Amino acid sequence: MEKNSKAKGRKTSVRKVVRIPAGQKSVVLGVTGSIAAYKSAELASLLVKQGHEVFVVMTQDATEFISPLTLQTLSKNPVTTNFYDEKENWRPGHIELADRANLLLIAPATAHIIAELAHGLAGHPLAAIALATRAPTLLAPAMNGKMWQHSATVENVEILKARGVEFIGPEEGMLGRLWKVNDIAFRAEFLLARQDNLIA
Repeated sequence: MEKNSKAKGRKTSVRKVVRIPAGQKSVVLGVTGSIAAYKSAELASLLVKQGHEVFVVMTQDATEFISPLTLQTLSKNPVTTNFYDEKENWRPGHIELADRANLLLIAPATAHIIAELAHGLAGHPLAAIALATRAPTLLAPAMNGKMWQHSATVENVEILKARGVEFIGPEEGMLGRLWKVNDIAFRAEFLLARQDNLIA
């Protein structure tokens, strides 16, 4: 009997996965200057429908492909396009977003933003958030296939992967299309849900 009770005691000490009840998550959706930027509207809408708080941060080039107002309407939150958007806040808005984020998702991600992130540049709010946040980061590249295959881009991607940044896509071929929006949203959901599983 004594041996059995000791064995039971050992079994109960085994690590187990504890699921924390899921709540609303904050997603910072970065949009950069790619022709695929218009797809960010569908992505923002999907993330909101999934019950998440979405904050869109755009580069200046991205505003040439889709209007901030469109993404503000879909996300139901103000859109950040430059540091001057933050002048009325007592604390820099990009730092607040970096701290608040449960996930930083950049879709589409151009070769330029990938290079900026790899080398720690912070010349605009999106790059600054990427540098300041401790949230998981998911990049969905979209660029010309030759640019994606260039040794500089390959090296930058490897640098970011070594830091724990995750990538989805791009689709193969010379066009380097953005990965399917539904699949990006699914991967984002997976990364958010993964944060709810802690080893006890």
